[in-house]
Amino acid sequence: MYLTKEVKEEIFAKHGEVTNTGKSEAQIALFTFRISHLTEHLKKNRHDYNTERSLVLLVGKRRSLLDYLKKTEINRYREIIKVLNIRK
Repeated sequence: MYLTKEVKEEIFAKHGEVTNTGKSEAQIALFTFRISHLTEHLKKNRHDYNTERSLVLLVGKRRSLLDYLKKTEINRYREIIKVLNIRK
């Protein structure tokens, strides 16, 4: 599996705290990792529509978290956008 416990811990340690996995930055980083993996999968398997639907749902969840972060704390939003290279 591509998303092991060690990979998750590394993402959470890098973008938040290992114990606080509910932090917006950590969730956005995890979604970004999953989105990049699904994008690579869809490049090879163009007709995998279930994965395509999952990708669209993940992008929507990430967008919602980014909108929330932008509304509440603009500096944290700008920082996570810059670190993860997410474009608006």
